[in-house]
Amino acid sequence: MSFDPVAYLENPAWRASKLGLGRIAELVERLDHPERAYGIVHVSGTNGKGSVSAFAASVLQAAGLRVGMFTSPTIGAYENSITVDGARISPDDLLAATVAVRDQAEAMDDHPTEFELACAVAFVHFARVGCDIAVVEVGLGGRLDSTNVIESPEACVIARIALDHTGILGTTLAEIAGEKAGIVKQGVPVVSWPQEPDAMSVIEATALKFDAPLAVPDFAELSNGGMVVEGEAVCVDAGARGSASDVSRETNVRIFSYKQYRDLEISLIGSYQPYNAALAIETIEALRKRGWAVSDEALRIGLAQAVWPGRFEIVAKHPTFVVDGGHNPQGARALADSLRQAFPGRKAVFVIGVLEDKEYPEMLEELLPLGSAFVAIEPPNPRALPAAKLARAIRWTGQDLLGCSACTAPYVAKDIPDAVAKARELAGDEGLVCAAGSLYSIAEIKRAL
Repeated sequence: MSFDPVAYLENPAWRASKLGLGRIAELVERLDHPERAYGIVHVSGTNGKGSVSAFAASVLQAAGLRVGMFTSPTIGAYENSITVDGARISPDDLLAATVAVRDQAEAMDDHPTEFELACAVAFVHFARVGCDIAVVEVGLGGRLDSTNVIESPEACVIARIALDHTGILGTTLAEIAGEKAGIVKQGVPVVSWPQEPDAMSVIEATALKFDAPLAVPDFAELSNGGMVVEGEAVCVDAGARGSASDVSRETNVRIFSYKQYRDLEISLIGSYQPYNAALAIETIEALRKRGWAVSDEALRIGLAQAVWPGRFEIVAKHPTFVVDGGHNPQGARALADSLRQAFPGRKAVFVIGVLEDKEYPEMLEELLPLGSAFVAIEPPNPRALPAAKLARAIRWTGQDLLGCSACTAPYVAKDIPDAVAKARELAGDEGLVCAAGSLYSIAEIKRAL
C-alpha cells in the first residue's frame, strides 16, 4: 500500500495537543536540525499573525529571497500550510519530507503530536529546497508551542494580543502576553503590536530581560487613505495623505501611508490590515538592521502582492460574498468595522459557525446589529458548537440587543452547502453575505460557491 503523508500526519492517534518542547526538540535533533539551515522570522500573537506573516513573506520574496512560510490552521488542502515563494508544497515534496520525519518519529519513545510532525515537515522541506529565510507562525501561545524549538530567529514578532484559549494560556492579557512573549530570544529583535498596557508591560520586561531591541509601530504615523471595493472608491480617512479616488483599476485594494512610505497598496482590504502591514514594515526594518537587503521598492511590491485567504476576502459577486476568519471578540469587532467601511449603510446575511470554546456571545454582540438575516452552521472541527445551539444564542442575543428575537431567528443549515445556498437566496442578487466565526469553515464555504 502506498504511503499517504496527509493521512499519516493527521492520524487521530497523535492528534491530542500536548504542550512542551521535549518531543519536537528530540525530533529536530534526529533530523540534524533543519531549522538551522535558514533564517527565521518567528510570529506569535492572537489576531493578525497570519496576515503579518503573509505581508513579511511577500516582501522578502520581492527582495529576491527564497522564502518559506508555515502557518496554521490549514485552510483547505493540507499543503496550503507549507509554502515556498507563495507556492504550496508539492505532493512529491510533501511525501519526501514526511517520510523523513516519520522515520525518526517512529523511533521515538514518545511519539510526536500532529502539530509537532507538521512543524518538522515544514522545517525539513524549507532546508531541502534551499530557503534563505522562512516565516513561521506559532500554532498556540508561544512559550511551549512546537515552533519555539527555533533557537536563533532573525526576528520575533508579536501580533495583537487578545483573550483567547484562556483555558490554556491564562485568563488575563498579562498572562497571555507572557505565553506569547515566550518566543523572545537573547539579543534577537522583537517587533510588537502596541498592546494594551498590561500586555505591553510584559513584552517590554521580557525584551529587557533578554537584551532584545524592541520596536513598536507608531500608528499615529499611519494614515488610512481609502479603498476600492468592487471598483467603487470608499473614503476612509478625510485627512489621509492618499485618496481612494486616485485608484482607477477595477479591483479590491486599500491604500495607506506609514511613516516615510506613501500611498502603499494592499489587496487585503479589512480595516485592520494597514495596521498589520505596519507591523510587517517594522519587521522588515528590523531585518534590514541585521543585514537582510530589502529595498523600498521590494517593500512596496511585496505588500501589494501579498495574499492571505479568509481575512475579509471577497470571494464572489451577485450577491457580494465576504469570508472572514475572525474567531474571537476582537476579530469580530474588526470584521464589523470593515463591513461598516466597505459597505456603509448595508446589512449582511451572516453565515456564522463557531467553536464551542470561543467567546461566541461577545462575538455575536459585535455582528448582530449589522445583520439582516442569520444562517447557523457547524464548522468541520471536533470542537464545533452545534448549529442549533448557536441558533439559540443568536436568538437570545438578538432579544437582548435588538429587543426582537423574531428578527434574528436564524436558519439552521444542515450543512455548509445548504447554508451558502440559503444565504445567497436571502441576500438576493444585489445583496451582501458575510461568512464568519471560524477559519475551519472557509475552504468548504468556498467550494460551495
